[in-house]
Amino acid sequence: MKAFKLDERLMNDSALLTNIGLCQLRLMNDSRWPWLILVPQRPDIAEMFELAPLDQAMLTFETNLVAEALKKATQPAKINIAAIGNIVRQLHVHIIARYENDTNWPGPVWGFGQRQPYGEQQKTAFAKLILDSL
Repeated sequence: MKAFKLDERLMNDSALLTNIGLCQLRLMNDSRWPWLILVPQRPDIAEMFELAPLDQAMLTFETNLVAEALKKATQPAKINIAAIGNIVRQLHVHIIARYENDTNWPGPVWGFGQRQPYGEQQKTAFAKLILDSL
């Protein structure tokens, strides 16, 4: 059986917060938006339908769990959830808190402006807030 390996771009652009069950929960290193990523820990999976049925159910459960925690922690106007994968083919789900006054509202976050990485204290505080909300 082939081992799970995280795509290098996901590794470089995000930080591991915890393993939930099926997925790694990662924090996107862009402080403009509260932006989490779920990555199912299965090798060579690009699409949700490629997951086994039980894994599909777990991904749905974990996505809802994380979205609810992010909403509780950040009180946004909207939670955006997407699994696009045009550049990073490894299956991953973006869960992003959006506000009507945030950068590029109501447009998408992808490809907009320059990333603003978290400072270490800011990243640690936000990670604690999310983990406590789970």
